[in-house]
Amino acid sequence: MERLEKWLQTREQHPQPEVGSPSTTQENRKVILVIRPWVLRRKFRLNDQNTICRGLTMNKNKREKEYYSLDVGDSTFTVLKRYQNLRPIGSGAQGIVCSSFDHNLDRNVAIKKLSRPFQNQTHAKRAYRELVLMKCVNHKNIIGLLNVFTPQKTLEEFQDVYLVMELMDANLCQVIQMELDHERLSYLLYQTLCGIKHLHAAGIIHRDLKPSNIVVKSDCTLKILDFGLARTAATGLLMTPYVVTRYYRAPEVILGMGYQANVDIWSVGCIMAEMIRHKILFPGRDLDVWSVGCIMAEMVRGSVLFPGSDHIDQWNKVIEQLGTPSQEFLTKLNQSVRTYVENRPRYAGYSFEKLFPDVLFPADSEHNKLKASQARDLLSKMLVIDASKRISVDEALKHPYINVWYDPTEVEAPPPLITDKQLDEREHTVDEWKDLIYKEVLDWEERLKNGVIRGQPASLAQVQK
Repeated sequence: MERLEKWLQTREQHPQPEVGSPSTTQENRKVILVIRPWVLRRKFRLNDQNTICRGLTMNKNKREKEYYSLDVGDSTFTVLKRYQNLRPIGSGAQGIVCSSFDHNLDRNVAIKKLSRPFQNQTHAKRAYRELVLMKCVNHKNIIGLLNVFTPQKTLEEFQDVYLVMELMDANLCQVIQMELDHERLSYLLYQTLCGIKHLHAAGIIHRDLKPSNIVVKSDCTLKILDFGLARTAATGLLMTPYVVTRYYRAPEVILGMGYQANVDIWSVGCIMAEMIRHKILFPGRDLDVWSVGCIMAEMVRGSVLFPGSDHIDQWNKVIEQLGTPSQEFLTKLNQSVRTYVENRPRYAGYSFEKLFPDVLFPADSEHNKLKASQARDLLSKMLVIDASKRISVDEALKHPYINVWYDPTEVEAPPPLITDKQLDEREHTVDEWKDLIYKEVLDWEERLKNGVIRGQPASLAQVQK
């Protein structure tokens, strides 16, 4: 704490922190990479806390002693009494999230109520996928699952699923608006790539990397969340362009091609660009390496890398800046898509020196020797239209702009064990998905009783017809 306070005081006077040899990198993480908590609280509150809760009614069932209900916005949360002081902090298509204090763990947590998990087969499958994957992953750069529960006591009554997770201070949407030095930018990207590598090692592609799905704490700790759209990798998979938020959508998704794991790298590149430009790189209408690339670019530029209004417009935004791809790439497209692309105006594109001039970057770092030229080189390798020529996660982690933080225990952590290898190919009725999810909740409760914090999915064989 004393070192943190001292560092904050010196930052007000704008000197560069002194760092000795490379062996001091781990020690300096605690000092160099701090995002001041008061900045996050002052500028980046996700909701007005005056609109917190309306009404309080106790459940009239056998769980009355364990649960209580309260209204949060337009939804009703029925939670264990151990969770108090609920406050809404975010909402989206996948659910509503509240912060809360867990009296059992004596810590603040985030509680996510899944939105209409059994409304249809798509919602039910996403709910199952998110729960199964969160139970399996175990990495410091992936959001941790602390608890799973339902207030309903039987399968017939079962309708609500609550996921309890670590509570973070902000997401990258807020951090992007800050003036980041090279250390913070590089370290945030390093952690993002570590989390993605952990997922990819188990054959999991995130598919929805964007600033709102990456969260941070004031000490610059970063975690990836939201696995409702994640899926296990398979050769030649096709994906609807609307799976991924449009600004971070990789070219192979826009053009209806098969995709591989490095679809996430494009997204990271877009995010990085946005952090640099402070605005979206390819803005248009709304995977993972491409997304990471987009994120990285956005972090550098402070603006979205590829802005557009639909998947066609999005393609135009990409080629306007990066240039029309080569004939070699066009031969990989199906005939109808290829005809459309070839009939579009041809663009020469801009060099990365022009897209990301030095003026957009912070001053070069003296202690870790991080430079604008290195960041720009990484962007140029992430934001490659042809996925076969795009940098991989492993290669990105070894890049000079990233590898100053390289720690084998973080990069090469044991991969999660996914027991259901056919997760994405399975098809069930809503009632069958409901049965599966209910078994997962009961499995979690049983494992907690036995002292197993991170369990594996219950067997699907129990519900096979």
